[in-house]
Amino acid sequence: MRKSLLLLLITLSFACSAKRERIVEFQTTAGNITVKLYNETPKHRDNFIKLANEGYFDNTLFHRVINTFMIQGGDPDSRNAEPGKRLGEGGPDYTIDAEFVEGIYHKKGALAAAREGDRVNPLKKSSASQFYMVQGKVFRPGELDTFRMKRNQMKMQEIGNKLFQEKYNQFAKEGKIIDNLTLDSIVRAELPLAMKNADTLAFNEEQIKLYTTVGGTPHLDRNYTVFGEIIEGLNIVDSIAKVETDRYDRPLNDVIVKKVIVIK
Repeated sequence: MRKSLLLLLITLSFACSAKRERIVEFQTTAGNITVKLYNETPKHRDNFIKLANEGYFDNTLFHRVINTFMIQGGDPDSRNAEPGKRLGEGGPDYTIDAEFVEGIYHKKGALAAAREGDRVNPLKKSSASQFYMVQGKVFRPGELDTFRMKRNQMKMQEIGNKLFQEKYNQFAKEGKIIDNLTLDSIVRAELPLAMKNADTLAFNEEQIKLYTTVGGTPHLDRNYTVFGEIIEGLNIVDSIAKVETDRYDRPLNDVIVKKVIVIK
């Protein structure tokens, strides 16, 4: 009986440990920012905690700051960097698999992972250390609609151009001569199916409510992994976002992450 009770207590202990929220504090020269890391994105959560415990972020900079957008840090090369030096290429020699979770969005205060662009990183894998905190802005419903349509028009043009090139190469390989007008007609006929399978932008009711009240950066959803949110210190993000920057968006006066502490 005692053995069974002991096993039950151990099981419950592990279950509680797995479910507990991990909290970290960014101690910066602009003030402290407290962040909750999501259990729904365990790869990013565990990696961030590991790096924080190793002191990886200590004395690094918020090296890229864009007002009404975000503040970015986590580049080890920013530690003691010369004034005016362009930053943003540093980090561990591994990446983290994308963890896109339904219901987790780029609202104001979101903590997300930076990454390399789609051309060299089609799987949207995250940088192991570079992160950003969303400031964003509040959108009107009409602005979201316009934003969505423009984004999807760009996606349609991108896919159409790719289809055109693929068809051109196919016919050339087969030794067929075909004029651009006919080729364009073929592409137009196949484009609806290609768009149906494409990652087009759409906003659900939750996103619309979020981005028209709290605000954020909706165009980053399902493109970059959000793995936490600020629970204290949003005003610090706002103050950092307003600092004067150079042409590389680096603050003229360094904003330093003195330490990232895992609180629990």
